[in-house]
Amino acid sequence: MEKLRWNWPIWLGFILSIAAFVSYFAVFARFPITRNVPWVNFLLFAASVLFLWMGLRRIFAGAPSMPRRVLGSLLALVGVAILGGFCFFVFHAGKQLPAAVGSPKIGQKAPEFSLRDTHGNLVSLATLLASPLDAAGPTSGGPQGVLLVFYRGYW
Repeated sequence: MEKLRWNWPIWLGFILSIAAFVSYFAVFARFPITRNVPWVNFLLFAASVLFLWMGLRRIFAGAPSMPRRVLGSLLALVGVAILGGFCFFVFHAGKQLPAAVGSPKIGQKAPEFSLRDTHGNLVSLATLLASPLDAAGPTSGGPQGVLLVFYRGYW
């Protein structure tokens, strides 16, 4: 009688695919180096696919029962579906941001605004354009312009 072996590669591949999906949103989306191009998650998914493939080969090379083949095939299918869902969210759904129809164009004067700076003080565009620069810069009049920087984000 043949001893039944536990198919650890297929389970490890399935768990790795779940971990790769969840870790992007829980950990790696916070950092620009792993948010814009999720290379760590792709490495985890590559390891997941490798283990899923090894597990499938192990199932179909031997003579396990039909329920084990079905369960292993379903685990591999769900693991690959998780990878497909991740690619959909990162590459397609992340690019479906609404168009910025009211935003100023390059070179166009920005509309008046008031925002809080890093110290909590209220700063307006008119104040920035009218006030002279610090002691580190020239004091012969106000600044020539204000540079606005917009950061891409998912908030």
